[in-house]
This record gives sequence, structure tokens and C-alpha cells, in this order.
Amino acid sequence: MTESPPRPGGDALQEGPGGEPTVIYLDYAATTPVDPAVAEAMDLSLRAEGGLGNPSSMHLFGRRAARRIEAARGEVAALIGAAPGEIVFTSGATESDNLALLGVPRANAHRGRHVVSSRIEHKAVLDPCRRLEKEGFRVTLLSPDGTGRIDPQAVAAALCSDTVLVSVMLVNNEIGVIQDVEAIGALCRARGILFHTDAAQAAGTIPIDVRVLPVDLMSFTAHKLYGPKGIGALYVRSGARPHLQPMMFGGGQERGFRPGTLPTHQIVGFGVACALARKALVPESERLVSLREQLWRELEALGGAHLNGVGAPRVPGILNVSFEGVEGESLVTGLSELAVSTGAACNSASAEPSYVLRALGRDAELAQSSLRFSIGRFTTSADLAAAAAAVRRELKRLRALSPASESPDPAVAGALQGDQSRVIGEAGGPGLEVWVRFTLQVRGGLVQKAAFKAYGCPHTLAVAGWVAERLVGRGRDGLAPGSPADWARQLAVPVEKLGRLLKIEDALRECLRSWPEV
Repeated sequence: MTESPPRPGGDALQEGPGGEPTVIYLDYAATTPVDPAVAEAMDLSLRAEGGLGNPSSMHLFGRRAARRIEAARGEVAALIGAAPGEIVFTSGATESDNLALLGVPRANAHRGRHVVSSRIEHKAVLDPCRRLEKEGFRVTLLSPDGTGRIDPQAVAAALCSDTVLVSVMLVNNEIGVIQDVEAIGALCRARGILFHTDAAQAAGTIPIDVRVLPVDLMSFTAHKLYGPKGIGALYVRSGARPHLQPMMFGGGQERGFRPGTLPTHQIVGFGVACALARKALVPESERLVSLREQLWRELEALGGAHLNGVGAPRVPGILNVSFEGVEGESLVTGLSELAVSTGAACNSASAEPSYVLRALGRDAELAQSSLRFSIGRFTTSADLAAAAAAVRRELKRLRALSPASESPDPAVAGALQGDQSRVIGEAGGPGLEVWVRFTLQVRGGLVQKAAFKAYGCPHTLAVAGWVAERLVGRGRDGLAPGSPADWARQLAVPVEKLGRLLKIEDALRECLRSWPEV
């Protein structure tokens, strides 16, 4: 393997460009750093001597670019045991998934209009399935068992006389569970049904040989195996080619399945990345398993940690853990020195619980409090020790802040010394997305001290703390320092979080219910 570039992270925080601290990168499942050998090959391909011409052109420059593309196609094919002619270059795994999920049913609609997939697929599969339903196809989505695997017998039971395609991912992108695609593919082949698998998280990570694996179409991408973004491939078994219909037209490139001028530099980078991954597959897998188990031992020792996908075979580099007693967004926001995900990168902008973990049977609270740690080529043992320490710190902080850390006894309200009274107001509760409790010390009709406990997103915690600071000196008639809309403006709370602030207002109203009589 080539010399490693500076690691995206480090054993300790360092100052980066502009004075910003760098962080430990633990999000390889979202995207990987480009290997320096890949970048070097791509740079050469952008120069006149390395691939300047349009590969469709007949002159010297075009022929040179075409040769480099075909050499790269051979390396990409070799990674999965395919013939070079069975590789169709696309813009990435998402396009490859769409080409397979839409291209096969549309081309075979005269034979049947039924498709089978699973509830834990990537959105690049689930969304095309929804598109097919709008076009009149029937789609059956299978649920996994508690370990995250799709039972091949459930696939067999779902097959109908008009089923034309089954699509089950090889490795789940959130929990890293490896599906039994060999058994599923064998069932499909025995029935003459085409089988597609999304291998974006598998290619370059576990051994794949399509000469023995009964798959007809397989999607994967360069940026998950230290290559560039914007280039991927769809393996199309030679016998399956007549059953695939293109989504784009014009030019005839890639045997008509994906027309357009081929990006020589990206394809060359893809080829180098696949060659490097193939050579390092076994030793790197062993190293990552050791690191993954180190991290799990340290996280498990923190208490209230649940490994998602336990009991099933998993890829070496993904560890998905749910933590009791904390809100996931608050947890990941507090881990400023770590680059981790609360789920799949494609879905992490949403605050909704992971649909994959919900399908596994996790309740909403645990599904929402999961972290996906994904490690790779440049991860070290020191990185993971630092990561575990950071998680320990944030778990301690957030659990101590939660109302669950103490159980107030309503009977003690008004039981302070002298003319002081204790006022308690609470809204929300265990298992809900917001839980807020205010505890006030009141003397002479005015708040002398105010404390809060809160469980929720970072905006909920920030507003609850801000409100508590402003309760001192206030009386019953003007206890609330403004309205939730005022608080949202003051602290720049996104409009979609405004409803959560209503629980803070509700907790203040409950304070008024226990306010001491004058």
C-alpha cells in the first residue's frame, strides 16, 4: 500500500486551517479519504499526457484516454470477480441502484409487476421502490429479524408468479450487518427472478466473487473505498443484460446503459482504489475487527450501551451503538472532537429515529440515541481510546442533566426552612422526545433560586437553561420570561423545533399549580 496521508483526525485535537480544531474522523461509512495514490493517478489523467482526450474520439488523445478507462474497468471488475464487460460506470451507487431498481421492472413489465425488497435498504433503493408503486407495480418490503438480517425463507414466501426483481443489500449501511445474499440469490435464480444487491458498504471491505455469488446486478461506488466521489458502477451479469432498460439516452456509451462522456480521471481513480483495496483486503479486515472490538469493549463498560446488529455477521469497520438515557442529537452535538454519525449519512439531517433501528425492534428512544462509529484505513487505537473518553464525558453530562437522574417527591414542596417554599413544575416524561423539570425556591412571592433538568435536543436544553437563569426575581404573575416564540428568536431555534419549546412553557405552568399560597 502507498504511504498514508495525514490522518483525518489524530491522537489529540490540533489546530487546523483558520484556527479551527481538527477532529477524529470516525465516519468512513459515509465517505472515505481519497488515497494519495488515487489522487496522483487522477492528477495525471487530467493532463495532456495522461488522458486529455474524449475516450469516444479516434485520435491519439482519445485512444489514450480509452485505454486508461479500460484498464481501470479491469481493476474494478477484478475487485468483485466480474468480467470487465459486465461493469457499467455510473455517477455512484445511488445511480446504480436507480438503474437496477427502475430499469429491470420497466424492461420486464410484460412478465410481471411485482418487486421484493426490505425495509432496511438505503433510500437509493426504497425511493425507487416508491416510484415503481406510482407506476402501478406492487412492492413487498420485508422486515428483518432482531439481529438485522432478512430471512431467506421470508423472501421465498414473498415471491409470486409475477415477481420480476428482488433487491436486498449485501451490507447494511447503518449497522454493518451482512445479509445472506447467497441463499437469497439462489432462491431467485431457481425461480428465474433477477436479483440485485446494493454492495456500496461491502465492496473493498469483504471478499466478493460474482462468479460464485448468485447475483445478477450489484451496485457499488468509489468513495466508500478511498476513491473519488462522483463515480460508481453497476455490475450487470452478461445473461441479465437483455432484462435491463436504461434511464438515460444519447451517445450510446457504456453499452447504451449510461450514455455520456466518460470522466477519465474519476474512472482511473476508481480503478486504482479497487486495486489497492483488493491487495489489502485480508490484513486490513483483521486490523479493523481488532479496533472495532476495542471500541465496543470501552463503550460497553459505560453502561446502558446496546450493540445494534449483535448476533449477526458484520463488516469489520462499522459499530452502531444505542445509549440509554440520552437524546441522540444532543449526544452527537456534544462530541465536537469526533466526526460520527447518528445514522446513515443520507438521512442524518433528519431528527427522526433511524428507520433501520426501528425495523430491528428498537424503541423510538433507543433508535434515536444511536451513534454509528465507522473506522477505516487511517484509524488508530489511540483515536478510539479518545473517542470512548469523549462519549463517556457526554453520557455523564447528559444523564446527569436528565430528569431521570432524580425523582422529586411532591410531598416536599413547601418544606424548606423559614418562609421559603419549593416549587416543582414538570412536563413531558420518560420515552418522550422532551422532558423538562423546573425546581424553584420561593420566598416572599419571588423566585430566589431556579434549577432545571431536561432531556431533549440541544435547542431544548439550551432554552431550558436560558429560561431558568431568568426566573430568579420573578413572581407568580410574571413567571415566564416571554413566550416560546420569543425564546426561539433569542436563541435562533429552527422553526421545526418550536413545538418542543412548548413543553418548557408547560413546565412553567405546572410551577404555578404548586405555587405557595400567600
